[in-house]
Parts: sequence; C-alpha cells; structure tokens
Amino acid sequence: MHVLWKLRSAFVKDVIRELPDPKPPYNTVSSVIRLLEKKGYVDHKAYGKTYEYFPVVQKKEYSKLTFKKLLGNYFDGSYKSLVSFIVKEEALTDEQIQELEQLIAEQKKQTPDA
Repeated sequence: MHVLWKLRSAFVKDVIRELPDPKPPYNTVSSVIRLLEKKGYVDHKAYGKTYEYFPVVQKKEYSKLTFKKLLGNYFDGSYKSLVSFIVKEEALTDEQIQELEQLIAEQKKQTPDA
C-alpha cells in the first residue's frame, strides 16, 4: 500500500521496482495487490491484459482499519494490553513515556466527563 500511495498508480513491475532487495517474485506482488483489491483497498484500470493499480483508500483510513484489526486480534480489544506491550517490549525512554502521558492528559481535557 505504501508504494501505491507514493506512486498514486502503478503496474506490478513499478511496485516491484520500489521494493527493497531482495525483490519478491512478480507473481507474489501481483497476488498481494489482487488481495488488496478484493478487500476494497485497491482498484485497477485495464489495458488489455495489463492492469494499472491505484489505491482507493487514504492512508489514514487504512491505518484506522488495520489498527482496529491489530488491537482486536493481538490484544483482545484491550488498549491497556496494547500500551503495556509497547512500554515493556519497546523499552521506552523516560521522554517517550512522558510524551505518552502528555497525549493522554490532552485527550482527557478534550473529552467531557460522561
């Protein structure tokens, strides 16, 4: 998806060119793009048997969708479990923890009490 957002539209060979070495096989990239299309993230324009693919979802929307899946599939929908994992596994610095605390404090200010 990142390559398609960057290029805005691309043929499979263009996507492969943008990927780091070692380059995956053409069929693998083609299959992944078709899977993304099946899920509604990508569409194509046909030129005979050749397809030019383009993203139909914005990066922000895609991020929200994939984050919700990550949270549900790996953390049982628990934000506490997610934050706990980040703090423990990523060895956050004091500064990074302070930034997280600031974000939470700012969110609390913006959210009226229920």
